[in-house]
Amino acid sequence: MDFQKNYLASVKFEFQRYKTMGDKTFAQITDVDIHWKYTDSDNSIALIVKHMVGNLLSRWTNFLTEDGEKSWRERDMEFEEPFLTKTEMISAWEKGWNCLFGALSNIDSSNFKNKIKIRGEDHTIIEAINRQLAHYANHVGQIVFVGKMIKGKDWDSLSIPKGASKAFNKKTFGTGRP
Repeated sequence: MDFQKNYLASVKFEFQRYKTMGDKTFAQITDVDIHWKYTDSDNSIALIVKHMVGNLLSRWTNFLTEDGEKSWRERDMEFEEPFLTKTEMISAWEKGWNCLFGALSNIDSSNFKNKIKIRGEDHTIIEAINRQLAHYANHVGQIVFVGKMIKGKDWDSLSIPKGASKAFNKKTFGTGRP
């Protein structure tokens, strides 16, 4: 597999992995939970998702031909008036991720070396994708952490739970160590 195809397959996998972590967090929380904040100055899951959706739609709509910071985006408003329900939040979440995956599917050998702009600054396709992958990983980590804070001892771990590494390794590798 050539570099371009390998890179795109890898980033699609990573983006999907982070989306799934968000999905699994949403499955554990309620409509009330999406508005919970540790302190008044913090962002709730509903606000983090609203910001992510604004970013997803702005960056990935017409990714190859328009600046990733769209004139219609109102970033400051992404941190006000959160989604009212979990259903509304998830619907927007899906729309944002679908925009990203649609844009990635349009990248091929004819445009892989093109430059794109984000806030007027030139980026290679790789730079732009890596920038967004890091941004979304950060926010999904926040979503998961807040979900874990909300659920406390009732949280279903999204990875290997504390104290379960040896059992995981034994099941996966047939031994306590890989």
